[in-house]
Amino acid sequence: MNENVKPTRPRREPSLLERAANVYDFQSYVRVPEVRDVPDAPAPTPLAEEPERTPPAPPVDAPLIDALPVDAAPPGPVAYDDPEPSYADHPPFDPSLSGIPAEFLAQPGDDEFLATEYSPGFSDVAMVDRAMLAENGMIVPGAPIGPLAEEFRLVKRQLIITSQRLVEGGDEDKARVVLVCSARPQDGKTFCSVNLALSLAAERDTEVLLIDADVAKPDVLGRLGLSEGPGLLDALVDGSIDVESLVMRTDVPHLAVLPCGTRTANDTELLASARTRAVVQRLLSANPRRLVIFDSPPVLAASPASVLAMLAGQVMMVVRADRTPESEVGAAIALLDACDHIQLVLNSVAFVPGSRRFGYYGKYGKDGAP
Repeated sequence: MNENVKPTRPRREPSLLERAANVYDFQSYVRVPEVRDVPDAPAPTPLAEEPERTPPAPPVDAPLIDALPVDAAPPGPVAYDDPEPSYADHPPFDPSLSGIPAEFLAQPGDDEFLATEYSPGFSDVAMVDRAMLAENGMIVPGAPIGPLAEEFRLVKRQLIITSQRLVEGGDEDKARVVLVCSARPQDGKTFCSVNLALSLAAERDTEVLLIDADVAKPDVLGRLGLSEGPGLLDALVDGSIDVESLVMRTDVPHLAVLPCGTRTANDTELLASARTRAVVQRLLSANPRRLVIFDSPPVLAASPASVLAMLAGQVMMVVRADRTPESEVGAAIALLDACDHIQLVLNSVAFVPGSRRFGYYGKYGKDGAP
């Protein structure tokens, strides 16, 4: 036997990685790391000294991964220990990982109080679509203050002042309920109610609950980019439902929403029932700092607005400057007679320095001009 002849290795089938590398030329993407700078590290063996191994190329129609028979079990474990993942221990929501544009987020230090005051976990909040708010020309939480935000700062301040006066007069429950409505459709009622809620949520001492009570065309959650679910009407129909369990917390600090719920043919009768008063009282007692905002149907188009006015301490009626006739404004106010404090917001008006877009229509004005 010739001792100089090296024994040959038994031929083996190429591995999956080698077969794939031969087809896709992985060498052009692979860089051999340098390890010469590491102390006492052996120098890598030059590629030229490696024995040349050129596995035969697979046929064109040969699969790179061996197929299993249809009824064969795949190798290894396939079942998860916990098929339904739990988010109980999930870290709190991180806005930087949410995909929201940075310009729409609050900057460090802008609202440190809100960040510490309200920090819900990932699984118990609904994510408001900031990009959608920006596209629709609405207030974006955390964004720089613009003209629209300033307008609603003026509006909400008047509402807060009226609310404080109602508290001083001994009507604390009604002082925390605001009804937003309009005389007719397409006047911007929901636009104003959502922006008002977003503006009020920036107050440090106020928690805002925006209720979609437009039983004919609910759109509050759609404006915020949220999904509909059980809400107000469901709690009114079924007395065993705790309405507080239907409240949706959002990732906007101090803002929660209550969907309209399952629509029914006798919505006005439900809203006029004693059950509604009990539901509103439950929502108020659940959070002493809570301010409830109802987004109702247009006054002249549906009857629920006049019913909800009996529960509200004040009404903010949206009047569209370019289309709402004065006669319709007067007719709508007459139907809201159950509320003593009616504020008028002029919507869709060209900006004129020194002009008024917010007015007060109290009892004294019902026989004359507001």
